Amino acid sequence: MQSRQSIEKTARTVDEAVDAAIAELGLARHQVDLLVLEEPTKGLFGILGGKMARVKVTRRVSPEEKAASFLSELAEHMGIQGVTCTYNTAENENYHIEITGANTSRLIGKRGQTIEALQILAAVVYSRAGGSRRVLLDVNRYRAKREQSLIELALKLADKTKSSGRRVIMEPMGAYERRAVHMALQDDKQIVTYSEGDEPYRKVVIALRQED
Repeated sequence: MQSRQSIEKTARTVDEAVDAAIAELGLARHQVDLLVLEEPTKGLFGILGGKMARVKVTRRVSPEEKAASFLSELAEHMGIQGVTCTYNTAENENYHIEITGANTSRLIGKRGQTIEALQILAAVVYSRAGGSRRVLLDVNRYRAKREQSLIELALKLADKTKSSGRRVIMEPMGAYERRAVHMALQDDKQIVTYSEGDEPYRKVVIALRQED
């Protein structure tokens, strides 16, 4: 069941109304936005015709929640039902979102092009909501599995380059995957990697490092 997002409360004072609202929502003051709908007024002789304070308290949605919610709704619009979006809240340089569910291959796309586009859209939503970290999106651990296979392939192609002396050009990849290849071979003193071509056909080249 989805938790309540907002609530209106009346009380003798604004503070009392707010306290009652956040208690019912089960939140703290820093987790909500407050709108005072009516200020309390005293009636005639301080008794008759007075008005109670009325407030509307709304659960504050974090940038992380907004991005995850956006992806869930987008998946539904694409006809993919029952997906779950989870995300980390740790304070580090990256904000990771993981989409899990059945029949999610359409969220990945050919060569991961769809997941790359979704990551860009999620990053825009996240940034506009006040987020400041780098957004990384994965679908059913596709990126994690793909990264491992790319690392293994990069090591094999590096060995091939060393034995043949010829450079190897890999298939077009997104920026995230190209980075995985570069990182996998960055400590190899005999090998240099670089990217060439234009998006979305940009490729990684593996070549022998030239002696100075």
